[in-house]
Amino acid sequence: MQIVTLTSDFGTKDYYAAYLKGRILSAGIPVTIVDVTHQIEAYNIVQAAYMLRNAYPAFPKGTIHLLSVNNFYDANPRFLAVSHKGHYFIAADNGVFALLFDVLPEAMYELRIDSDFTVHNLNELFANAIGHISQHKPFSEIGRATEKRMERISIQPVIGKNYIRGTVTHIDAFGNVILNIDRSLFERVGQGRGFELYFKRFDPICIVSDKYSDQSEGEILCLFNSSGLLEIAVNSGQAASLFSLSVDDTIQIDFLD
Repeated sequence: MQIVTLTSDFGTKDYYAAYLKGRILSAGIPVTIVDVTHQIEAYNIVQAAYMLRNAYPAFPKGTIHLLSVNNFYDANPRFLAVSHKGHYFIAADNGVFALLFDVLPEAMYELRIDSDFTVHNLNELFANAIGHISQHKPFSEIGRATEKRMERISIQPVIGKNYIRGTVTHIDAFGNVILNIDRSLFERVGQGRGFELYFKRFDPICIVSDKYSDQSEGEILCLFNSSGLLEIAVNSGQAASLFSLSVDDTIQIDFLD
């Protein structure tokens, strides 16, 4: 059975997500639809890319990932079908592909749309592209080959010999604060040294925990999450609200000699 994942900013209050699913199913191709999330903030491609980037590796190769966020970013939008690491991705060319992948995908095709393309044609465009891939038609025939994608530069940590200055990229439903610092960067700069993680005017965190329960309930900690990213958390609490942390806030890690 073909797996199709959906990531959107539709929310769950309106019928939009159900309508999209109905159009996909009405194409007559047997698929299993999995919701990554429909709770992306409106038009927020940075958040959408973060969610899908961390979710898609868990799915089997051959999965189709449809991302529907900020589709009409321009008067004449482009839509791409992309093949990368054995997975397929369909989304508007609004910068999200540059955020999803660190390198150019293995293959990119621009989906063909009519000159009078409107929001009413969008779900049909998506359903047809999913149907094309699901029926194992040649991927090269899904559209016009292209190497062009809209660039969008993500915020990268600033590093020095003895420090990493990072930013908050996401706050999850538990109030955990995810940073743009992964384990490999932390270990490469840290070289096994002790450290102090500073944010706002609070006392620094000085150890990396393995799990939330390593600290007592209500105590702050940092750990590497399942995606390998450093996060600030509170055992059984909401770190973001307790410490007034928001997306784009700056943190600093100083490594000790």
